[in-house]
Amino acid sequence: MRADAGAAASGGHGKVGLPGLVVGALGVVFGDIGTSPLYTLKEAFSPHFGLTGNHDTILGILSLVFWALMIVVTLKYVSIIMRADNEGEGGIMALMALAQRTLAKGGRSAYIVGILGIFGASLFFGDGVITPAITVLGAVEGLEVAAPALDRFIVPIAVVILVLVFLAQRFGTAKVGRVFGPITMLWFIALAAIGIHNIIDAPEVLKALNPWWAAKFFITHGWHSLFILGAVVLAVTGGEALYADMGHFGVRPIRYGWYGMVLPALMLNYLGQGAFVLSHPAAVENPFYEAVPQWALYPMIALATMAAIIASQSVITGSYSVARQAMQLGYIPRMQVKHTSSDTIGQIYIPYINWTLMVAVLTVVLMFQSSTALASAYGISVSATMLIDTLLLALVARALWPRGRKWVLPLCVLFFVVDVGFVIANGAKFFDGAWFPVVLGLCVFTLLRTWRRGRELLHEEVRKEGIQLDTFLPGLMLAPPVRVPGTAIFLTADPGVVPHGLLHNLKHNKVLHERNVFLTVETLTVPYAPAGTRLQLESIGDDFYRVLIRFGFMETPDVPLALMRSCDQGGIHFDPMETTYFASHETVVASRRRGMPIWRDRLFAFMHRNAAPATGFFRIPGNRLVELGAQVEI
Repeated sequence: MRADAGAAASGGHGKVGLPGLVVGALGVVFGDIGTSPLYTLKEAFSPHFGLTGNHDTILGILSLVFWALMIVVTLKYVSIIMRADNEGEGGIMALMALAQRTLAKGGRSAYIVGILGIFGASLFFGDGVITPAITVLGAVEGLEVAAPALDRFIVPIAVVILVLVFLAQRFGTAKVGRVFGPITMLWFIALAAIGIHNIIDAPEVLKALNPWWAAKFFITHGWHSLFILGAVVLAVTGGEALYADMGHFGVRPIRYGWYGMVLPALMLNYLGQGAFVLSHPAAVENPFYEAVPQWALYPMIALATMAAIIASQSVITGSYSVARQAMQLGYIPRMQVKHTSSDTIGQIYIPYINWTLMVAVLTVVLMFQSSTALASAYGISVSATMLIDTLLLALVARALWPRGRKWVLPLCVLFFVVDVGFVIANGAKFFDGAWFPVVLGLCVFTLLRTWRRGRELLHEEVRKEGIQLDTFLPGLMLAPPVRVPGTAIFLTADPGVVPHGLLHNLKHNKVLHERNVFLTVETLTVPYAPAGTRLQLESIGDDFYRVLIRFGFMETPDVPLALMRSCDQGGIHFDPMETTYFASHETVVASRRRGMPIWRDRLFAFMHRNAAPATGFFRIPGNRLVELGAQVEI
């Protein structure tokens, strides 16, 4: 555990400095949670909860919102879980890798932790579909208050905005990101100002900070009050993003932004909405916009729309990062990854993820039509992910924090109770729309697990049919074939087995290159491979070499660049113009005899057939590549 991951992170941002990082974090990290006031109280007073806007109910709901923000976001994520960094990186997959490192490799416990982490990542993609839809709809719905006649244009306007957001992704966020922070800062200032404006008229709402009002709400409404947590959880959606994005900005900027601006602005606005509803009970239909002064309504709709676009942008780019981590860890097929910034490695664009998300988001908008309907679907994936985070945090604290576990583990019990309450409350909305993110998450989970298991089966079959390198080479050199100038690099997943490329080259060309390298690429469970262990080169005689290149799961593998740098480490010299790469491309055939169920075999075969080739993923130039095919049954 790092004492100050923020300092380390800030070191990688040049001359930006801590204030600049705080402003940048406002635009990227807090976009999702910062737009929650658009729909949280509106959903709490929706008809299916059956609540009326009386004094005690309003104070009770505001108290629940306040203490949810304090316990879940402030205490759990900002104060505790952000200490569980994996070499400075956060997020559920980084936490999963950190937890697995504390367990025996290949054991049942490590397997279960892997399942939990992958399921949480699958639910994240469900959140990535719903967040852009609900935030943009919630912002545009201000037109209902400003001009009711424009009601029928809300969905078309939202669709146009979302299409433009996804179309703009290919240009990258490097330049646009510079204005995200100031706009989001203006948004939080506006939230706070509107909140203070309304609290002055009804300071009674400040009593909601007393937890007694939350307890009284449960006492008054009995066990039915549990279901209101399905609306309260909307206030903390985006809390996990604080942890997921800590690698981009560091711990300190995120904490300063939360304590210094975001938390006060959010609570002032929630209290202001409550104060307005106390004076105007009919405002429960859309308390956010009803609480805005008439003269500021249209500017606030425009600002809310920009904030919603920024929140959507944050979730979309977050999906790219999670997808790249999953690719590196071997859970999804390789895809084309484009870098949109020459300065920042984190600025990436994955076309397949972008267009898939766009289709899914537009489908959700057209299915649900309003933020109120979407609120029923929202929350289950977020609350389930938060529950998984709690379980993984407990495991990490027990194994890695001998001093801190005495107080962290009891708090994990509190977090577990709160998270289970959120999951139950959102699960009760299953048939009202919560089924959608659950089904979507299960589909993604099935794809991830099928790809992982399929790759294991594929490697097992290749290994079975392979010839051991240690016995093959001595026999080959007893009667060596003609050797030609240059270097041949054979990509192989198993360094102990003769690559198919070498066998084919000997069989068909009947030649052997002057230098032959058996190259294996390994992805580590840390974000960045330590410089001293990046490349391992071993001479096995007669100008044959084994090379192992290691990359972290946050890095973009560049094999030619890593090989060229080996010259500086006293290794062999790789001249790009005299180097030929040999790779095998397996055609997977589904079989009923072994492996997975036949439908999963076929699914894996389809995914494998459409995956981007490893050579492109490793940035191997196509004009120096020879690919050889093979058919494998699984």
